[in-house]
Amino acid sequence: MAMPRSQIEARFVEDILYKNQLAKEKKGYLITKRAIDIIGSFIGLVLLSPLFLIIALLIKLEDPKGKAIFKQVRVGKNGREFNIYKFRSMVSNAEELLDNLLDCNETTGAMFKMKDDPRITRIGHFIRKTSIDELPQLVNVLVGDMSLVGPRPPLPREVVEYTEYDKQRLLVTPGCTGLWQVSGRSDVGFDEMVELDLQYIKNRSILNDFKIIIKTVSVVFNSKNAY
Repeated sequence: MAMPRSQIEARFVEDILYKNQLAKEKKGYLITKRAIDIIGSFIGLVLLSPLFLIIALLIKLEDPKGKAIFKQVRVGKNGREFNIYKFRSMVSNAEELLDNLLDCNETTGAMFKMKDDPRITRIGHFIRKTSIDELPQLVNVLVGDMSLVGPRPPLPREVVEYTEYDKQRLLVTPGCTGLWQVSGRSDVGFDEMVELDLQYIKNRSILNDFKIIIKTVSVVFNSKNAY
């Protein structure tokens, strides 16, 4: 018989608090993780710079009005807000059109997902399917707003709807990829995403981070669940 959600939440609260105490004592893990983030993001930015230029050019050719890279406010560790960077995959007035699409939301909880979102451009479909739109976040990793691996940083309007249980996913630095992304991506609902993020937080380690990074590469090439 499945354990009631209330009991699962209570157990996770206890486990997360315990794990956070351990994390404070294991400074070596945090130092190593940050070193990997700096080295990995720097190398990635250098090697991928030609691709950045090509994608930016294609975005501007399709929709000259908007910028190739846009920034958006997200919520990071302990509720601190920061600007996240992404290649623009939607029309330049996408935020203005969102209110008219909220009834078409295809996921649960405090998120908005729509498989056939009319705001997405042609190049946008491609870079979303391949996760190329996320690559500018290597800048966020380099400056310390994000990590290579961790829970995805939510929008402020999503956090407003969070319960105290949901807010536990904000206990660590958010990441470019994580357990949620390699476990179904857009097909995973909000509650499942929270459980996966808390599972990651509870069991986080350098080895598990490397496993997620390796699995991410496989998921990117099999992009059927991304939109």
